[in-house]
Amino acid sequence: MATPYPGHLFSSALEKYAKLLVDYSGRVEKGDDVLIRGDITALPLLREIYRIVLLRGAYPSLLVSDAVIGEIYFYYASPEQLEHITPIERTVFEEYDVHINIMAPDHVKPLNSIDPYKLSIKARATKEIREKFFQEAAQGRRKWTVAPYPTLAMAQEAEMSPMEYEEFVYRAVKLHYDDPIGAWREQGARQERVIREILGKADELRVVGPGIDLTVKVGGRRWISDDGHENMPGGEVFTGPVEDGVEGCVKFDYPAPYMGRVVDGIKLCFRNGMVVEYDAVQGRDLLEKLLSLDEGARRLGEFAFGLNYDIRRVTKNILFDEKIGGTIHMALGQSYPETGGKNRSAIHWDIVKDMRSPDAKVYADGELVYIGGKFRGWED
Repeated sequence: MATPYPGHLFSSALEKYAKLLVDYSGRVEKGDDVLIRGDITALPLLREIYRIVLLRGAYPSLLVSDAVIGEIYFYYASPEQLEHITPIERTVFEEYDVHINIMAPDHVKPLNSIDPYKLSIKARATKEIREKFFQEAAQGRRKWTVAPYPTLAMAQEAEMSPMEYEEFVYRAVKLHYDDPIGAWREQGARQERVIREILGKADELRVVGPGIDLTVKVGGRRWISDDGHENMPGGEVFTGPVEDGVEGCVKFDYPAPYMGRVVDGIKLCFRNGMVVEYDAVQGRDLLEKLLSLDEGARRLGEFAFGLNYDIRRVTKNILFDEKIGGTIHMALGQSYPETGGKNRSAIHWDIVKDMRSPDAKVYADGELVYIGGKFRGWED
């Protein structure tokens, strides 16, 4: 029997969701300065988060965005304006203890007509303050989370009806459990077991299957469990691979969005960790420009396994797609410092590969540890 339809995240579900984001994902404490950011379409959830933050004795600030304003900015801004870091941008990255970011676009490709070069200028301009923010987060000095709020545009992009998509989001963040926080803690425990017993001991992973034959060196790097803190939904384990330790080719199965544009049918071949061949069925021009941004854009900054089996289908939204149970994903560009990854770039671009075929396998130092989308013993 289907889970009861949540009714556009009605008030009781909104409160449940807000508490999950504030108490579990954001780990808001009394006295924290908390920045709540989101698209204007998410106002019902933003209000509820604001209320819960106040009840926790913290200090909320609200920053609401709009897709059209973003398009106006990139359309009219000169290179000099794109390179300028505004006081608000600097304050956002340097002054707040906790960031809670709600994704609720009313248009999923608002920058589709913008020259990718203009997007790259902004990415380079903000690189330093973004890197500093993530370094401080790795040190425990900043906390952040990104979470979705269902919109008609997101439902349409995912090729679902509005009600179907709301239920999809509801289940993906585990609001269908009586105790969502407890469910996420259980998810985290299972992921930590995979790291402790398998991945954390491995020096080299070999991934084989339809469209992939890839070797990834991970020895000496730290695996991180995303259990719904920095990303909601969570449901992945990831690391920063050795920069010159990626060899082979992979053809990705799912569209890869980047700032409102989509690249599909991506194929990458690596030698000594560097992309030496590439192609795409759609958006090859954008792929080429992103790979040319800097040297780090041609190397992997992340390698990860999607382990959220409450997410079963692609939505063209990387927040969900990279967590699909039975997938792997790789990110070109910037590494997360906490993994020990040293790759630096103006981009961090996740691309997803489906591993749910019975012929898809992962070997850790020659031992079969993963087949058909699951680690051996995952169900134990």
